[in-house]
Amino acid sequence: MSNVDIIAAHYAASDRGDLAGMLAPIGPRTTWTEAAGFPYAGTYTGPDEVKEKVFGAIAGDWDGYGFALDELADAGDTVIGIGTYQGTHRKTDRSFTARVAHVWKFDGGEVVSFEQIVDSVPVVNAAEDR
Repeated sequence: MSNVDIIAAHYAASDRGDLAGMLAPIGPRTTWTEAAGFPYAGTYTGPDEVKEKVFGAIAGDWDGYGFALDELADAGDTVIGIGTYQGTHRKTDRSFTARVAHVWKFDGGEVVSFEQIVDSVPVVNAAEDR
């Protein structure tokens, strides 16, 4: 399976709501970085931390949170997913959409890092108490 196929399978699992499938390409040393300014900002290592600190936190805070993939760019050992996040915050009942890019880095056919680049402002605004 090519690097781009591995990431395409991750996004297909996301579309199905299949968390195990989403976590499948993440190894014990894979670093996962959520952008500064994003509600879940930080760098997490391995599938357990990503499951808890990212996907678990999102599931607890948002209804209908999802990622719509517009483009998947294959640059060999780098794969870039470009798309849009959307969701409705459970506490504030405010919705958002935000553009995002995911940069996946591979070494020897394994994911070594993921970096999120996102317009965090709409997400933060939807989550803030006013």
